[in-house]
Amino acid sequence: MTDQTLSRSLDDTPSAASLLLAVVAAVGMATMGVISRITGLPAESITFYRLGIGAACLLGYLLLTGRAAGLRALPARSVMVSGALLAAFVLCYVQAMSYTRMANAILMVYLAPVCASVVAHVLFGEKLGPRQTALIGAALLGFAMMQEFRLDLVGGRDALGLGFALLAMLAYTGFILCNRRLPRDMDDATCAFWQLAVGALVILPFALGQPQGLAAAPWQWPWLLAAGVVPGFLALLCAVMAINRLPTALYGTLAYCEPVAVVIFGWTLFGETLGPLPLAGCALILASGMVQASLGAPRPATSPS
Repeated sequence: MTDQTLSRSLDDTPSAASLLLAVVAAVGMATMGVISRITGLPAESITFYRLGIGAACLLGYLLLTGRAAGLRALPARSVMVSGALLAAFVLCYVQAMSYTRMANAILMVYLAPVCASVVAHVLFGEKLGPRQTALIGAALLGFAMMQEFRLDLVGGRDALGLGFALLAMLAYTGFILCNRRLPRDMDDATCAFWQLAVGALVILPFALGQPQGLAAAPWQWPWLLAAGVVPGFLALLCAVMAINRLPTALYGTLAYCEPVAVVIFGWTLFGETLGPLPLAGCALILASGMVQASLGAPRPATSPS
């Protein structure tokens, strides 16, 4: 969840357990779209429960493991801003899933590291080498192929979904950049708790402002609980543990299991088929991201989808 540079004990030879943690984290994050589609609840409600229940579970984990000392002081401003950006990201991502294909939404979101690299180049003076520039171009080409080199922007649900996906990508870009300015002495799990808690508080007024508020049908409550426990807590915890055990490049590569899982979920559960050209674009985006990760970029922020 964070981009901090803390001392950690990396596996000299990554164990199967460490690799499994990274894969479980990625697939767990991918379940958010499935839960959103099945419940059909307003994005504000789903976002609140995902962040709020996730924060409650993470608080329990910190208390049980004796790591609650960091909760005695209020978090830094950068942590609070990143929490607000997390809420905006999840909200727009869930909205995008309601209007367009899951593959469109998740692959637009995974252009955020590309966008963050460009912004960091302009604002922070982080130079982009020829290989990185080529990979950025390849990722953009892949997204154009996903859309079959055309965008239906004259009304339509797909255009609205892509608009929300774009907002989600911009919020995630801000989240990544903000994570680069987090306190370096802050525990990863503690920082993740504050981000989830702040995000839940930010989204709460919008959720309460919906006609049905936070109400849900009896059959929807297990899914809301799953939204908080699986992508909100378990996947996040596995990601933090994997980041602390695996080299950055390897973790960044395994994180791309998330969009693969989302595409598979969309195909198997909701019949969202892709033609040859969109499939090739999907593969190009994933390949570009994996190669980008293998170049040894700074530790990536965990995807909060």
